[in-house]
Amino acid sequence: MRWFRRRDRDPVPERPDPRTLAERFWCGWQELLPEVAAALGDREPGRVENQLCELVAGLHPDLHFSIERGQRAIYALVVTGQEDPRLRPFTDAWQRAAPPEDTIWEYHDSVPAVPDPTLVTVNLGPHRISLAEVRVVAQVDEAAGVVDVAVHHPVMASLDEAARSAMTYLPLDAALGERLAAERLRRVETAEAEPADTIGLLELRTLVRDLAG
Repeated sequence: MRWFRRRDRDPVPERPDPRTLAERFWCGWQELLPEVAAALGDREPGRVENQLCELVAGLHPDLHFSIERGQRAIYALVVTGQEDPRLRPFTDAWQRAAPPEDTIWEYHDSVPAVPDPTLVTVNLGPHRISLAEVRVVAQVDEAAGVVDVAVHHPVMASLDEAARSAMTYLPLDAALGERLAAERLRRVETAEAEPADTIGLLELRTLVRDLAG
């Protein structure tokens, strides 16, 4: 399911306590859940797009959300501030107030890593791009606990600027998850030509997780 964000940018009044907003969100989620389940069962998630946008905007208008395939359950609801520190109190409160996971739903306050990113194929315009072909140069700064990376894919040079940017960051989020990538990647560059001494996404994941302890 694609990412959604509320389009209006009206001035935002002072907001209630994040815990109060989180409780309101989950009450609204329980009320909307039968409609969400029906829409997903019919493969028509757009039927509940507006309601979900309003629900998430009620928590904070700058948050993003998606409904993804779950890792432990059938579906995953992801509500993320994309590692913006201003939004962390809202996503933290949202996660703490979340109901227990079950066989149908799991909940994430940042985009989780894909179990095996090398099995993922991304559609960008006319291109179907396999993440298995992504190669990464990784330079580790052990003292700072961070990694500088350059990301390459064979089709990178043929993509427009927006698609190149997507193909630079998307594989990293898929391999590491949004939070680990934000914490441990310092400089991220696009490599149109394949550099020497590259590694794959799974090797990058091992390297960064080992660095993070």
